[in-house]
Amino acid sequence: MAENKKEDKDVLYQMKTDRRLLSYVPDRTGMRSNHDRRGERRKLGSSSSYEQYEREDAFGRRYLVDYDVEIFFKVRGTQGTVHGKAVDISTTGMLLKLDSEKDAELLKNVRRVQLSFEITPGSMPEGYEMEISRLGAKIIRVAQNWQGDNICGLSFEIGLAQYAAAKRQNYLLFGSAFCLLVITLVIVLMRAESVIYFKFNRWLYLYSIIAAVFLLSRYFFAIFYRPVKIDPNYTPGVTIIIPCFNEEEWIKRTIYSCVNQDYPVDKLQIIVVDDCSNDHSLEKIQEAIDELEASDTADGAYRVSERVSWVKQPMNMGKRDAMAAGARLAKHELLVFVDSDSFLDPFAVRHIVQPFKDEDMGGVSGRTDVANTYTNALTRMQSVRYYIAFRIMKAAEGYFDAATCLSGPLSCYRKDLVLRYSEAWLNQQFLGQRATFGDDRSMTNFILRYNRTTYQDTAVCMTIVPHSYRMFLKQQMRWKRSWLRESLIAARYMWKKEPFMSLSFYMGLVVPIAAPIIVLYNLIYVPVMHRVFPTTFLVGMCMMMLLMSMAQLFLRRSTTWIFGMWFCIYYEAVLLWQMPVAWFTFWKSTWGTRLTPADLEELEKERKKKEKKS
Repeated sequence: MAENKKEDKDVLYQMKTDRRLLSYVPDRTGMRSNHDRRGERRKLGSSSSYEQYEREDAFGRRYLVDYDVEIFFKVRGTQGTVHGKAVDISTTGMLLKLDSEKDAELLKNVRRVQLSFEITPGSMPEGYEMEISRLGAKIIRVAQNWQGDNICGLSFEIGLAQYAAAKRQNYLLFGSAFCLLVITLVIVLMRAESVIYFKFNRWLYLYSIIAAVFLLSRYFFAIFYRPVKIDPNYTPGVTIIIPCFNEEEWIKRTIYSCVNQDYPVDKLQIIVVDDCSNDHSLEKIQEAIDELEASDTADGAYRVSERVSWVKQPMNMGKRDAMAAGARLAKHELLVFVDSDSFLDPFAVRHIVQPFKDEDMGGVSGRTDVANTYTNALTRMQSVRYYIAFRIMKAAEGYFDAATCLSGPLSCYRKDLVLRYSEAWLNQQFLGQRATFGDDRSMTNFILRYNRTTYQDTAVCMTIVPHSYRMFLKQQMRWKRSWLRESLIAARYMWKKEPFMSLSFYMGLVVPIAAPIIVLYNLIYVPVMHRVFPTTFLVGMCMMMLLMSMAQLFLRRSTTWIFGMWFCIYYEAVLLWQMPVAWFTFWKSTWGTRLTPADLEELEKERKKKEKKS
């Protein structure tokens, strides 16, 4: 867990940009229309046609790559092999740069070839990393580009998704499904044993039963969760608010992703609120807006100058104040909050508004995936954790319309509710201390008390997670403090919600708080005092680890599944012990992951302490 001596650089796949910077923004008529790369005009008037369009768009997205590709061909009865470099790739084809003009001349007389190459982790979305052997492809064109390179465009005879399914994913699907069934049966049998031996140690076995019921019930209800389908005619007004503090590296990409949305231009506003950053964030914000305005059409069809704006706080006031400032400036009825290091999928806004057709819906959380998954082992571990936390845990809460945390990277609220609770939210105190973080959980508590909140799995964003253990641990400590504070607040009213959800919430509150005591009892007290090896406890831990990893493998079929086990080990060894610390330091206002005024003040105190000691 020691800090890496060499700083890891974030690894993100690179999308090949469209010739238009705002390729997903509809025309100014307000009718949903767009043009794909072949110039085909589309009008989408039903949920099914929208789903088909999104699938085709996902399959057609191109990624910039640098693969060595072996090309096998046969011409006039003679077999041959040439080599090239993949320049970009989609699930349906790729563009190659050939090694020589001679190779280009050879391929001009060939229609069909076979390709062998490796899709390296991080160059395409999760689940596509694999070795490709003898994949059939058709040559579309062989030519020279403007740089004089010999290029070859190919169309795969079988899409990469189908190839993966045929080669390995079906085996992974059935294998992981079988493992999940076995793991579930083992956990159930172990908990049945707890019932039998309950009278010998009622508190220990009661905890084991509660933990198992809590975990398995979340997985069970997640099976029945379904996101709200798109109604193309439902497009309420939306204002996206991006609170920003010291995010010069990612803020431009965040702004682009928020503007380039498949949503009517007259119903989408974007406001960036800079909280007195002390880096170059403000310059990057202005650069992004200038570039967007320059990309607008001559008649201003995208209305960038009208829809995109930024404001600067008079002083550093914290994320909540920045979010509230944006809410006061918003002109639409729904507010979408996006973190300044998160990037929206082009269809995210259209999906996240759908649950608001229910008038009692107060807030919706989108799904957050990890953008820099393949940077190192830590980011891979977080990728698994994020996916399970959203697709299983939050989906189970969404089934009951009672999501307990509308996550910061992507969440949507009714504006009238945010403004109604904004004063209490901004001035929130807990046991006499001002609350300065946990903004998402805190606002969710205000909303969920009297309204519904849910999860929309099809509204997706990508976020940058810490790639160093030092920053990760500071982030986790901040999250645990806010979780503890807001969970105790939510406990006052959750009993009024749906019975199954209420029971699950209170079990989920007890399990992590009591966990350190249970671990100490099983791994230290029992072996030392009773000379008994904690076999049952360790087997139970292994089952929990495998349950998480197999769920990741079943749902995503990604090579990251093994890191689910690593997360569970790391949680038991390190993260679990942050909880007792959080109990006694809930009052701290430092973020740890960025230099807010509170962090600067803390650093100054530490400096003065060191000076006194020396």
